[in-house]
Amino acid sequence: MSRILVIEDDPAISRGLVDNLTFEGYDVTAFDRADEGQVWLQSNTADLIVLDVMLPGMSGYDLCRRLRQEGNSTLILMLTARGQEFDRVMGLDLGADDYVTKPFSVLELMARIRALLRRKEPESELPDTLSFADIEVDFLRFEATKNGESLGLSRKEFGLLRELASKPGQVFSRDELLNRVWGYENYPSTRTVDNHVSMLRGKIEDDPASPEFLVTMHGVGYKLTLPEAS
Repeated sequence: MSRILVIEDDPAISRGLVDNLTFEGYDVTAFDRADEGQVWLQSNTADLIVLDVMLPGMSGYDLCRRLRQEGNSTLILMLTARGQEFDRVMGLDLGADDYVTKPFSVLELMARIRALLRRKEPESELPDTLSFADIEVDFLRFEATKNGESLGLSRKEFGLLRELASKPGQVFSRDELLNRVWGYENYPSTRTVDNHVSMLRGKIEDDPASPEFLVTMHGVGYKLTLPEAS
């Protein structure tokens, strides 16, 4: 689970960011001052910082500069109400990895966060085949059967199942699955994952209402639980 530090002094924006990021399965910590975030980072680590530019006391620019001078390479996405090119370039020159201008779309912000975090993720080794219970899957030929009968999986369902099968038992957040299976530019919302999981369950589970293999971890995401080999 990726950890995200939010530093934003507008209570409504901060609350919205925390709620949305938590829903997508991230571990979120939030502060409304840059100096508080800086102190927290001295004894904690984050995978990404969502950093407002205009903050009381130390600005987001100042914190970004100090972190980079200290050798802290944590990904930084800056939030700014300024639309001038100079301000955007300044943030990037100071070491920020991306920026979003207020007011922003939550979907766009989540997409940019996924894109940044993707840079840090090692490529997972995707399986070519999968066999469990009475199900046989060939991901290269796009063939899947249950009791010898075709499951009729769509390409996205194959992709979703293959991604989950790359690390059986590991929980994948909706954001991770969207990023890896759909690509962040091509989705309407994270409900896309929920809908495809529901359809996939209807094809591979004996009782989709009480899934045995494709399991929901509430508030986190999904995992593929495979039976132990006898």
